[in-house]
Amino acid sequence: MILIVSFINSTTFAKTEELSLKQIYEKRQQLIEEMSAVTEIPWFYLAAIDQYERSLSIASPKKRPIREGLISINFEKSDWVGNLNPDEQDSNLTSILFFNGRGRDGSGDGLADWNNDQDVLYTMSQHILKYGLSKDDFRIALWEYYQNSRSVKRIEQFAKIYEKYGTLDLYKHAFPVPLRSDHSYRSTWGAGRSFGGFRIHEGTDIFAHHGLPVRSTCYGIIEVLGWNRYGGWRIGIRDLNNVYHYYAHLSGYQKEIKQGDIVEPGQVLGWVGSSGYGKPGTQGKFPPHLHYGLYRDNGYSEWSFDPYPYLRKWEREERRNRK
Repeated sequence: MILIVSFINSTTFAKTEELSLKQIYEKRQQLIEEMSAVTEIPWFYLAAIDQYERSLSIASPKKRPIREGLISINFEKSDWVGNLNPDEQDSNLTSILFFNGRGRDGSGDGLADWNNDQDVLYTMSQHILKYGLSKDDFRIALWEYYQNSRSVKRIEQFAKIYEKYGTLDLYKHAFPVPLRSDHSYRSTWGAGRSFGGFRIHEGTDIFAHHGLPVRSTCYGIIEVLGWNRYGGWRIGIRDLNNVYHYYAHLSGYQKEIKQGDIVEPGQVLGWVGSSGYGKPGTQGKFPPHLHYGLYRDNGYSEWSFDPYPYLRKWEREERRNRK
């Protein structure tokens, strides 16, 4: 089946860096929704795959450069044209099919162009359609493509968030404690810690009064909720950039939230405390504060990075937006 959609070909539209973020989200969603209308694959499934692939490129830009255009699904060239195809730049649909390549024509121009957003999105759609349209079918299709349970989980999480809000424009942030509160913080990432053996500090400490509300910084999904020997009562949230937000040393949580819930910027999660450094319930081994950490995921492993510049940025943005 040849797909013809109304969206302007990716080889002719203005470079994405020349568009505002809002315009990029709108054009990307339009393209994805048009593909969804033709294939009957829910748009949020396609959006979740695209965003997961984008997060992999952000995590490993040298090994996996972000492809130009609106769509970030990145097929290996050999996979696109066929492993035995001598021409890695091949866009001829007949020869790609002959060599059992994945590439398909989604724009209706008779070519299977690796650089064309419509062709790339249609090719991924054809992989999904081989397995069906139910949630279980989608899970199987993801597993067969990525062969990685972590990838399957992340994409399902992203799809759940997109389905709830109905838009791709979900990248607003909030500072983790109310701006009009008595709090202080500085860059402490990488400093030494001794409890449980020498280790580095993987976050920023925001010192504040016991019981001060702790808020979600992002749109995301709660992955972890409970006690940790080091972090005490803590919450872990996965955002749409595949970044894990870690909130530790809380005095407690909002009773309504649970693992698997979707949260949004500014939503109260719990309260500042001094829990941790011991068995469940241990309190008061240090002054009350929020430990806030960020961890990036490349699909196979996860590592911490300094949250301080992001906290400063989100604080400035929130203050500016309140004026």
